[in-house]
Amino acid sequence: MNQICDLPKLSSNLQLTQIHSSPSNPIANSIYNHSSHFIYHISHSFLSPLTHRPQWESQQRSPKKKKNTSSEAGFRRVHVPENKTLPEFVLEGCELYSEKVALVDAITGKEYTYGQLHQDTHRFAKALRSLGLRKGGVVVVLLPNMVEYATIVFGIMTAGGVFSGANPQGHSSEIKTQVESSEAKLIVTNGSVYEKVKDLGVPVIIVGQDNVENAISWDDLLAAADQAGPGTIKEPIYQTDLCALPFSSGTTGTSKGVMLTHRNVVANLCSSLFTVSPDMVGQVTILGLMPFFHIYGATGICCAAIRDKGKVVVMGRFDLRTFMDALIKHQVHFAPIVPPIMLALVKNPIVQEFDLSRINLKAVMTAAAPLAPDLWTAFEEKFPGVLIEQAYGLTEHSCITLTHGDLNRGHCTAKKNSVGFILPNLEMKVIDPDTGRSLPVNTPGELCIRSECVMLGYYKNKEETDRTIDSNGWLHTGDIGYVDEDGDVFIVDRIKEMIKYKGFQVAPAELEAVLLSHPSIEDAAVIALPDEEAGEIPSACVVMRPDAKENEEDIMKYVASTVATYKRVRVLHFVDKIPKSPSGKIMRRLVKETTLKKLGTTK
Repeated sequence: MNQICDLPKLSSNLQLTQIHSSPSNPIANSIYNHSSHFIYHISHSFLSPLTHRPQWESQQRSPKKKKNTSSEAGFRRVHVPENKTLPEFVLEGCELYSEKVALVDAITGKEYTYGQLHQDTHRFAKALRSLGLRKGGVVVVLLPNMVEYATIVFGIMTAGGVFSGANPQGHSSEIKTQVESSEAKLIVTNGSVYEKVKDLGVPVIIVGQDNVENAISWDDLLAAADQAGPGTIKEPIYQTDLCALPFSSGTTGTSKGVMLTHRNVVANLCSSLFTVSPDMVGQVTILGLMPFFHIYGATGICCAAIRDKGKVVVMGRFDLRTFMDALIKHQVHFAPIVPPIMLALVKNPIVQEFDLSRINLKAVMTAAAPLAPDLWTAFEEKFPGVLIEQAYGLTEHSCITLTHGDLNRGHCTAKKNSVGFILPNLEMKVIDPDTGRSLPVNTPGELCIRSECVMLGYYKNKEETDRTIDSNGWLHTGDIGYVDEDGDVFIVDRIKEMIKYKGFQVAPAELEAVLLSHPSIEDAAVIALPDEEAGEIPSACVVMRPDAKENEEDIMKYVASTVATYKRVRVLHFVDKIPKSPSGKIMRRLVKETTLKKLGTTK
């Protein structure tokens, strides 16, 4: 493959079409009929690392202001540029940092500078257009985290394509469903995953040193682009065009493509990065462990860090020793992680092999469910001075929704166990999910969000879109939470995951926190099981420490000693592992299936 003119031969069967093109901002004009409350919750959402720097200094809250009595919040403005695509916005200023490392592999040390990132983004975009990719064409990316990942994402978008990240460890059937549902025109993967996609009838680009027959080499593709003239088609790209089609997790329902525009994500970044001062640009090192195929890693790590010219230390998979070594070797300031990693950092003896005084970590971010108080305390004792932040966001809201540092409101950090304050340019309210009535402060209800960050809808799924976004543009999150008088937001649980025991509401997250406070328990998951008398009963699956002596009855008595009678765990099983998604969310559907199987029922 020496000439760019050779490339179309490899993709002669491409039938590239435009998924979406709109002359006006569809977010402001969309009208939907709300019929029920359903949404996929991004289990490990978080804030940009670069919004946190002001909190790393020891500061106190300002004196209390007048208490609020309404749960409705917003509306402060920050500027959002009108004429920039997501790659243009994120890569702006790269020439000033051309020699600075943008991404570095935590294991191999391979580096990508900002100069290389900018150059290869445009090389890849040019090559994709030469292959026949047109505006709106979806490209599914099946790769682990790697330093080339950002180039691939921004290259697809610069070419006018739509990035759709997929889990490379997913089952072949799951990958096939995403490729077919998104009507993908190309697949980008590596040699180890190729077997899962080779028979899908879609041209494949291979990243890495593997020579795969009938696939297109990434290196050859970029080299051919360098030799090509300026004759490839380049269509104008607008902020209202799609840039990403992430798929929401199948753990909470049928997997759905979430349509995000350039405007959606640019607006989200402007809101989430509003606290970044000029002297912080280029100064922050963030750990890139969360999957880049997930909105968690794509927006909150890659886009946010690169926009403010930080350094991303890339990890392709979690290994505790590699994790600890990366923190020390690269002097990581900020680490977005998930609760299982928090547990490992507190309980795994491997951590003691390292000199913790050499760590320069300033903050960690975790989410998915309220962090167990005992785990929070244990982490603070083991890593004094490291700020713990819980956060909240949704794929359907382009990722980030709340922020922890809000100096404009008299706060420096959110309260313990709070997921933060509403971001600028966003509106939020808490409603009664049955009546739709707005609720006062400190009253749990469904969180609803309205902003320019809200998705266009689910791809070719109007029914679910109408259930998620109401006629006034409010995104119904399906999450139960409340706002206190200071504007701090607290998440209670998912509406669909709440256990209804004899008319009482029981939050699985609350029982999981109690279970994790037991010294012999390593991990736990709580689900609802059907019961003829009670309707539903709380059931728990528990992972015990190897040296644990307690039996199931002992653990159930422990929980019963600390909660109300209606919250008691009625069924408990010991298991080897709690199934979780790549983003760390408990896969309750699988937990329930396993439990029902053990009980000998298929209800």
